[in-house]
Amino acid sequence: MTQVVKLAVLISGSGRTLQNFIDLIERGELPARVEVVVSSRADVQGVERARRHGRPVEIVPRKNYPSEESFSDAITGILDRYAPDLALLAGFMSFYRIPPRWLGKVLNIHPALLPRFGGAGMYGHRVHEAVLAAGEKETGCTVHFADNQYDHGPIVLQRKVPVLPNDTPDSLAERVFREELSAYPEAVRLFAEGRLNGNPQGRR
Repeated sequence: MTQVVKLAVLISGSGRTLQNFIDLIERGELPARVEVVVSSRADVQGVERARRHGRPVEIVPRKNYPSEESFSDAITGILDRYAPDLALLAGFMSFYRIPPRWLGKVLNIHPALLPRFGGAGMYGHRVHEAVLAAGEKETGCTVHFADNQYDHGPIVLQRKVPVLPNDTPDSLAERVFREELSAYPEAVRLFAEGRLNGNPQGRR
């Protein structure tokens, strides 16, 4: 049986991924509800998008916290308060250290085919530049359960795209992002249908 999945969406920028989820939900194409949007920056378009659609917004600036632990505790406090079924990292640029009770409930999307082109410092255009520099013939995106390592954790699904001879980081990024727009909601849909087990026990 399909359930309506309560989501927390964590952002740091334009909120294009957030907007995609909002649009799908409002069109009745995804059985989910955005309970809260958490942003590590106040002055980004993603915050405006959330407020325009009447979604609660919590601002947690990384610079306001002296340590990764205190910053992560603030994020966890918000998740505990809103109690979403899933937290989605959607261009969230600060490292969130996930406590044991939230492991298996946090999804991330990465713009490459993990485990390749992942890890600390590999985000945004850096990923696409590295793919082009390596001469890859294909790339894509990966949805995975996040753990406390960068771009690590059980993979849920991947989508592949070709790397074309005349690609630039911009053109490649756009082709990958088009796949992200379907891949990330598909992962949430699998969860809603009870086909995605987020239990992290025994996973490394």
